[in-house]
Amino acid sequence: MCTTCGCGSDSVLINGRAAAPRGKPRGALSYRTPVPAPVTEAQPAATRRIQVEQDLLAKNDARAAHNRILFAGRNVLALNLVSSPGSGKTTLLVRTLHALKGQVPMAVIEGDQQTENDAERIRATGVPAIQINTGKGCHLDADMIGHALAQLEARQDSLLFIENVGNLVCPASFDLGEAAKVVVLSVTEGEDKPLKYPDMFRAAKLMLLNKCDLLPYLSFDVEQACANARRVNPDIEIIRLSATSGEGMDNWLAWLAQQREGGSTVHNENRRTLNQGYMV
Repeated sequence: MCTTCGCGSDSVLINGRAAAPRGKPRGALSYRTPVPAPVTEAQPAATRRIQVEQDLLAKNDARAAHNRILFAGRNVLALNLVSSPGSGKTTLLVRTLHALKGQVPMAVIEGDQQTENDAERIRATGVPAIQINTGKGCHLDADMIGHALAQLEARQDSLLFIENVGNLVCPASFDLGEAAKVVVLSVTEGEDKPLKYPDMFRAAKLMLLNKCDLLPYLSFDVEQACANARRVNPDIEIIRLSATSGEGMDNWLAWLAQQREGGSTVHNENRRTLNQGYMV
């Protein structure tokens, strides 16, 4: 949570520009973490912190619901890619975009604290990308995604990949309106990552075990890593692959196709909500 890790920031940028809060002109102060009221004897600090955290998530969830309706209205499958830094998310995305180019419209929202390096790699594939720089923030939130969507109009019947800031803590708590979280775990990390960061693996629908081409050179125990993931989330799906060699990519692409096909029922339900007067 922001109030715990201190990741609140006044310097969020989207494509290099300050992201104005909804209803305020561009250039106004952006995503600030609410400042807790002074603690009184009748209100212990721990109680106040819990209240602020609950308020933050409630506001975020309301905007996430708004994003979800927008995605449904355009039949957009939005996936939130999360991981530790260096897991290979961007390399995986680039290979995925090349593999699906010409088959389905795609777009990417990139989240990093600084630089547009990853967005530039995505744009080099010909796929549009919006870069969100979070400053000191360690995660994307639903409001940031909403502002990015205003600049990046996701096409009808498209795929939207959201590459979150490299972090296995805060992004687990923030719904962006996505259809699913996809957690990427590389074999250069420890098999116990799912046990160390259970909230993230519990929130994910799919775990991609990446960099499997390096397994002959490592002591990483694949079966133990999968067992640990299923220990915290018995329903998690797991695909082993290498974004570098291409091993297992067919399984990942098949999963994406399955999600696009299976998501139509959910999208139709959300369209009914939209038609019943949900204001977007």
